[in-house]
Amino acid sequence: MTPHKLRLGVAGLGKAFSLMVPTFLHHPLLAITAGADPREEARKRFAEDFSARAFATVQELCAEPSVDAVYISTPHQLHVEHARLAAEAGKHILVEKPMALSLAECRAMIEAARTAKVALVVGHSHSFDAPIRRTREIIASGKVGRLRMITALNFTDFLYRPRRPEELDTGKGGGVLFNQAPHHIDVVRLIGGGRVTSVRCFAGAWDRARPTEGAYSATLTFADGVHASLTYSGYAHFDSDEFCEWVAESGRPKDPKRYGATRRSLGEARAELDLKGAQNYGGAAYKAMGLDEGARLNPHFGLLIASCERADLRPTPRGVMIYGDDAPVLDPVPPPRVPRDEVITELYDAAIHGKPPLHGGEWGLATMEACFAMLASAREGREIALEHQTEVSP
Repeated sequence: MTPHKLRLGVAGLGKAFSLMVPTFLHHPLLAITAGADPREEARKRFAEDFSARAFATVQELCAEPSVDAVYISTPHQLHVEHARLAAEAGKHILVEKPMALSLAECRAMIEAARTAKVALVVGHSHSFDAPIRRTREIIASGKVGRLRMITALNFTDFLYRPRRPEELDTGKGGGVLFNQAPHHIDVVRLIGGGRVTSVRCFAGAWDRARPTEGAYSATLTFADGVHASLTYSGYAHFDSDEFCEWVAESGRPKDPKRYGATRRSLGEARAELDLKGAQNYGGAAYKAMGLDEGARLNPHFGLLIASCERADLRPTPRGVMIYGDDAPVLDPVPPPRVPRDEVITELYDAAIHGKPPLHGGEWGLATMEACFAMLASAREGREIALEHQTEVSP
C-alpha cells in the first residue's frame, strides 16, 4: 500500500536547502508542496524543480493549506520567529541546526510547538548518520564493555566557503561554534548517552579578514565519567577526509588533487556575495546534486573513536570498525536509500504517527547549551557546568 505522504513546505532556499534537494526530490514519504525565499531566482527554480507554489515570505508559506510541515532553513537568527509562525499555523517543524542563538529562543520554540501540539525536530546533524547510531547500538548491547572515552576531530575548509557578512559574525550565529559544533556535540551526546555535565573549551579566530571562530578544541565530561575530546578546524589546510578514504562529509568521493580549491575560488571572486549568490540555489553557477547511488556511502563528520573496555569503535562511511583484542572487524552499514533518509523518517514518524522524536526540542536545546558553554568557556578561560541535558531515548 502506498504510504501517506507528508506535505512539506520549505522556508529558505539557500545552502542548507540545496543540500537537501536530492532528498526532497526522491524521498517516497514526502511531497514538496511549497517554498519561500525572498530571491526571485530561487523561487523560479523551486517552482520548476518541484511543480510547487513559491512565496516571497515565510508567513505566506505557513498560511498555505497544502503544507503539513515546514522545514526551516532560513538564517539562524530567524529560526525562532519562523518556528513560531509555523506552530501558530498548526504545521509540524523541522528546523536546521543551530536550533537558535540563545536558550531563551530554544525554549520559546519548544513552548510554541507544545502549545500548538505539533512535532518539533532539530536536524540535520550527523548524529542521524547510520554508522553513528550503529556505534551507539553496539555500546548499548554491552558486547564491548562500558564506554570510557570519545575522541573526535574534523579538519575542513569551512571558513573559506563563500559567506554572507553575518556568517562571519559570532554575535549573529557565525563561525564554527554555531555551525559545526552542533554536529560534533550531537554525535558525542548520542554515543555517550546524552548527559554532559561540564565543558572546557579553547577556540581560535586566527584570520582578521574572517573575524569569527574558525577552530576549537573542547573536553566534555559526562555524568557517568565518560569524557570526550573534540577538535575542529575550518582553516582549509589539513583535510581530515584523508582519514576517511577520501570520502567527503556528504558520503561522496572527494578528489585530493583539488587541495586549496576553496581558498583559490574565494580569492578569485570579484565579490564574495556575488560568488555565494551564484552558487546558491537558483544562481547562475548552481549545480544540482544527484543521487549517485553507485558511488554514495554514508555521510560522516570526520574521525571518531569510541574507546570501550574491550574494543575501540570507529564509525566510517562503510560501517563501524571494531578494534577488539584479536583483529579489526568491519560491521557494515549500508548507505540510506535516499540521502538523509533518517531525518525524514524521524520527522514523518513524529508528524504522522505521533512518535516522540529523538532529536526533539529538548534534545536540540541541550546540544545548544553545550555549544553556548563552549563559547563562554573559551572567552572566560574556565570550565562551564551544564544544567539542561537530556538522555538518549531508547
